[in-house]
Amino acid sequence: MRSNGTSSARPMASSPSLRLGRRPQLSEEVASVLRHKIMTAELLPGVPIRMDETAAELGVSVTPVREALLTLRGEGMVESAPHRGYVVGDLSRTDVEDIFWLQGEAAARIARRTAGVIDSDQRAELAAAVDRLRSAVADGDQDAIAEAEFDFHRTHNRISGSTKLAWFLLSATRYTPHQMYASDPEWAAVALNSHDRLIAAYEAGDADAAAAAVALQFTDGAARLTRHLSSTGIRDSES
Repeated sequence: MRSNGTSSARPMASSPSLRLGRRPQLSEEVASVLRHKIMTAELLPGVPIRMDETAAELGVSVTPVREALLTLRGEGMVESAPHRGYVVGDLSRTDVEDIFWLQGEAAARIARRTAGVIDSDQRAELAAAVDRLRSAVADGDQDAIAEAEFDFHRTHNRISGSTKLAWFLLSATRYTPHQMYASDPEWAAVALNSHDRLIAAYEAGDADAAAAAVALQFTDGAARLTRHLSSTGIRDSES
C-alpha cells in the first residue's frame, strides 16, 4: 500500500467521521475510530483515553466507548492503568510489520487459489472494480477511494471461495488506517498498479505472479505506515 522507500512521510489524514449514528454496531464503530488514531499515532503510547471526552467528541454515550475500550484491551491496543482508566498500548515497527505480513500472506494464498478458479466474467468484474477505484482517485474523493478499494478486495476474496481465510484477512485489516492511505496519491498509484498486475496475472494463468502482485500492496502499506510513525516520533523498536 505504498510506493518506495525513498519517498517522504506524508501528513496523516484526519480521523474517520467523528460524529457517529446510533446503530447496533456502535461500539465497533467507536473502536474503529480509536484504532485509526492509535495506528496513525494521533494517540501516542501511554496517552490516557478518557471515556467522557471520547463520548462527547464522537457524539455518543459512554456505554459504547466503554465497550470499545474493552474490545481494544483484548486486542492489546489499550491497557488499563490504575487511577488512569485506559491508556494507549505500545506500538512498534515490528508490530506494524507483523500486521502487514499476516495480511500479505493471507492475501497471497487467496490470490493463488483465485488463479485456479477465476473465469473471464469474474476478471471483468475485478476490472470494473479497478475502474471505480481509478475514477475515485481521479476525483480525489477519499471516501470513495476507501470504498472502492474495499469493494475490490471483497470481490476478489469472494471469487477465491476461501471464506474462512477471507474472514481472517478482513479481521486483520481492521488495523489498516484506510483513510490515511486514501489521502495519499502515491499509495493510490501503487494500489492501482498492484490491481492491474493482479488481473494481468489471472489472464496469463500465473499463480506466482498473482501472489506477488497482491503482496506488493501489503509490503508497500507496511513501509508507508512505518515512515509515517517515524515522522511522529513514535519509538522505532525492532524487538
